[in-house]
Amino acid sequence: MAGLTRRATATPPFRAMAILARARELEAQGRDIVHMELGEPDFPTPRHIIEAGFRAAQEGYTTYTPAEGLLELREALSRYYRREYGINIGSERFIITMGSSPGLWLLFAAILDPGDAVLMSNPHYACYPNDVRFVGGEPVTFPVFADDGFQVDPKRAREAITKRTKILLINSPANPTGAVTGAERMREIAGLPVEHIISDEIYHRLTYGVKAHSMLEYRDDAIVISGFSKLYAMTGWRLGWIIVPPAMVEPLRRLHQNLFLCASAFVQKAGVAALEGPQDEIEKMIATYAERRMYILSALRELGLKIPVEPQGAFYILADARQWDANSERLSQRLLEEAGVAVTPGIDFGDNAEGFLRFCYAASLERMKEGVGRMRGWIPKHA
Repeated sequence: MAGLTRRATATPPFRAMAILARARELEAQGRDIVHMELGEPDFPTPRHIIEAGFRAAQEGYTTYTPAEGLLELREALSRYYRREYGINIGSERFIITMGSSPGLWLLFAAILDPGDAVLMSNPHYACYPNDVRFVGGEPVTFPVFADDGFQVDPKRAREAITKRTKILLINSPANPTGAVTGAERMREIAGLPVEHIISDEIYHRLTYGVKAHSMLEYRDDAIVISGFSKLYAMTGWRLGWIIVPPAMVEPLRRLHQNLFLCASAFVQKAGVAALEGPQDEIEKMIATYAERRMYILSALRELGLKIPVEPQGAFYILADARQWDANSERLSQRLLEEAGVAVTPGIDFGDNAEGFLRFCYAASLERMKEGVGRMRGWIPKHA
């Protein structure tokens, strides 16, 4: 297209968002759509967090902050890591970002030179390779398999490392699989011979019967990215953080100054309230997700979908739907148009997820039951 760069025109769509856009069109036409395509909590942000943000705005927290973020929030995060993981991370190693996605882009922009490789699992979060390519890096994948719980195999990762590998990118709990990497595998991954390990920990604490471990428990120079969107139902607030080794702090701060300036001041104050305020609503959310998870696992299996290993974290199930249609993009479009159920095609997350569908259970039990009922009626006619 005239006037646009090759990078812009070559970036593929985020299929989950494309499904959402089409679903909104159908809803505008009067159709009722069951949404299980987008990883967005259906809970409101807890009241004490909203009140803290509103109060901060009234108190004048509407101006720029330092690029690295308010000291109060970085100190609260430092305390959080001591409580949650038993590790001491100084507040000076945190940089507050406008969500985890800008944080990840900031890291790629800071670390990657043209041609540097970023190693990641397949399946993987849909935007990872697109972000890498946009800054001139090369995404390289290694497979993870359903019969191994979609766990990262350190041996396979090691075999994929080359002299061009600059970053190993891991995600636990994982999107789209819900896999939680155990302590022993985390320790093995930490020992892999790569210059940087970036650990995307955005779904931490959203686990069921297991605990998610931070890569910083096993490797001091690990880079961690996380945020408030998922756990605290704060997707629209756009607040996250990265943790970097001391030598990277100043270059990242300068880059953040030039690209993003800072996260909103009153939103950062709300983040302090999220970390240090009452956690009872958060625990209720997690318990509700656990209940939904048990329902949708059983319901999808009753529909004939294959789920070899139950996911232990996040709020996703990656289900094998090849008996319905091996083309996951076509299948997701058919389910939307013909059954009024929006789900994400597995191909969005890499070719090793082709033939799978991702179901998000960040939707009410009532709506998920409606969606399952629609699919049950759709199968005999269309699958």
